[in-house]
Amino acid sequence: MRKAILIAIICAVMMSLLGTTSVMATPGGKDSPANNNPQNLYLYPKECADAPEWTTLWEQEAWGKYNYKLDGQIISGVFNGHGLTPDTNYTLISYNDPWGSSPQFVVIGSSTTDTNGNAHIAGTVNLGQDVASPIYDWSGPGDGYKIWLVLTADITSTQFNAWNPGAYLFENNRIGATATAP
Repeated sequence: MRKAILIAIICAVMMSLLGTTSVMATPGGKDSPANNNPQNLYLYPKECADAPEWTTLWEQEAWGKYNYKLDGQIISGVFNGHGLTPDTNYTLISYNDPWGSSPQFVVIGSSTTDTNGNAHIAGTVNLGQDVASPIYDWSGPGDGYKIWLVLTADITSTQFNAWNPGAYLFENNRIGATATAP
């Protein structure tokens, strides 16, 4: 009898574990993940004002993590986005300053979100030379690569044809910065 009760309890616990839904939440501390891996780049929505630095909107549902490896100008890795618009095409890019430059960006990869608003993008690409932005007063030759997740419908091969920043995710820190801000 005790054996039957023990088996029933074990079965009930197993059923409850299998029936739970995992929830993807923004990492605690926002840009200070528990593993503190310097090769994880977190992307968030930002309020895009006419100032050099935009305000990160920490409390929004959408966010993403790009686990990457940078070898010179070659970047490879996996991006996972969460809380995005379901069944929508997104493209992960490295944006080049200044606005209007040609090309405006380099495509890292593209994906269509699932019905839960999750995206998975993997790829390897040559980002090109990291040059200092004329917008910033940097003290070195480059200010790092800007990584953005944008709507695929808003871009052509290397240019923006629309601007909907409220639907995008932006890096909170730049990749491979060779200079520091004043």
